[in-house]
Amino acid sequence: MPRRGRKNERKHTGNDMTDIVSPETRSRMMSGIRSRNTKPEIVVRKWLHAHGYRFRLHRKDLPGKPDIVLPRYHAVIFVHGCFWHRHEGCKYTTAPATRTEWWMNKFHHNVEHDRLVLEELQNRGWNVLIIWECQIKNDSYIDIIKTFFDKK
Repeated sequence: MPRRGRKNERKHTGNDMTDIVSPETRSRMMSGIRSRNTKPEIVVRKWLHAHGYRFRLHRKDLPGKPDIVLPRYHAVIFVHGCFWHRHEGCKYTTAPATRTEWWMNKFHHNVEHDRLVLEELQNRGWNVLIIWECQIKNDSYIDIIKTFFDKK
C-alpha cells in the first residue's frame, strides 16, 4: 500500500533542509517576523512619548529608514534585534545550527549594511543612537536614552 503524505508534503533531496512544519506553517511563522513596529520599538516609543519627546517613524528619505526620528534634536534611533544585527557579546546573538554558511553571509550583510547606514547618517549630520533588544529587556535603555539626550 503506498504511503499517504500530507496534502502539500515536499520531497526532500540531500540538499534540502528538513523542516518539522509544513511549508504553509513555516511561511506563516516567517511572515510574523516584523521589521517595523516590533515590541522593543514600541517600548522605546512609549517611553519617549511619555517623557515629552515627539518623533516621526521610519522616514523613507533617510538612509536605513530609522525606526524613530527626532527632527528637533536632529537625531535618529534604531532599535536593533540582537540576533539579526549581531550585538557583539550578547547572549541573544546565537547562530542557527543548519545552513550556517548562508546564515553567516546573511548576518555579515546585515552588519555591513548597518555600518554603511550609520556612516551615511553621521555624514549628513544626524546624531545616531542604537538601542539593542537586550537593553530593553533589562531596562538599561532608559539610562542610555537619557545620556544620549543630555549631550544634546
